Amino acid sequence: MEYLILIRNNAETAAAITGPAREEFERAHQEVQAELTASGELVETRILDDDEARVVRTGEVPLVTAGPYAELAEWVGGYYRVDCADLDRATAIAARFVEARWSPIEVRRID
Repeated sequence: MEYLILIRNNAETAAAITGPAREEFERAHQEVQAELTASGELVETRILDDDEARVVRTGEVPLVTAGPYAELAEWVGGYYRVDCADLDRATAIAARFVEARWSPIEVRRID
């Protein structure tokens, strides 16, 4: 089954991963990517670009603003698409990312 692991960011996460936790952050992602590649579970992973993002709302007149934040405290910074046995395995993968200390990581099955 395929799952999408959405890694959210917030101001606290952004500040933390540029400081002392940066090495741990990078190491965790490298280890997970290597493991998932070796097991065949990694479908793809991407970092989402903040510079060229927009938020679109429709109504009487479409409203487009610079994004990606949609006036929220959290935003999706990247994702992993994995093909693994079940939700428990996808959740175990998500729990290995340091970002979960400061902001939520969402795991969703892809239909």
